[in-house]
Amino acid sequence: MTQDELKTLVGHAALYYVEADSIVGVGTGSTVNKFIDALAAMKDRIAGAVSSSVASTERLQALGIRVFDTTEVDELAVYIDGADEIDHAGYMIKGGGAALTREKIVAAQSRQFVCIADESKYVATLGCFPLPVEVIPMAARRIARQFAALGGTATVRLKDGVPLVTDNGQQILDVTGLKISHPLAFESQVSQWPGVVTVGVFAFQKANVCLLGTPDGVKTLAF
Repeated sequence: MTQDELKTLVGHAALYYVEADSIVGVGTGSTVNKFIDALAAMKDRIAGAVSSSVASTERLQALGIRVFDTTEVDELAVYIDGADEIDHAGYMIKGGGAALTREKIVAAQSRQFVCIADESKYVATLGCFPLPVEVIPMAARRIARQFAALGGTATVRLKDGVPLVTDNGQQILDVTGLKISHPLAFESQVSQWPGVVTVGVFAFQKANVCLLGTPDGVKTLAF
């Protein structure tokens, strides 16, 4: 099966975790787009969705699914999102689509996090995928030096030759050269650096379940 077919497979499998009449937390990215498309088939059986990005909001609305603001909802039963990497404990790196801050907010608002991914995202140790970190621009150079002290190389993410601007009006640093063997401690440490908005390690908001697309079908991992 192609990677795109595996994404479609897990996108449809995630419908099992959607409760009738509920408001669903929806993430961002190419795998989540497959889930959004599948969710359209049951849009009359849910109340709507809370989205983690402008792109996902637009896709949901185009399919006739009502999108609520996070401030309108106290708690979500489930949050469905992808990952750039996920390890054996359910810890993840996220933010390849630059939506990590809103993703972490919606994840924190949800009782259950269901990660949907193809098997290429399942790793022994986080860090092969460049770590996204959303930062306030005036702090970017200093934060890059702090990552250098940890052995990492941080570069500002560009779009069309200029620094990418997130939905929150900030910049993204992509950090390479790290092996994150203690995700909880790492997330706690970097989150305290002045100027860091969100670090793309999801340890405190880890996955509870991962639906992993494999050539043999969907493998369910519980953490």
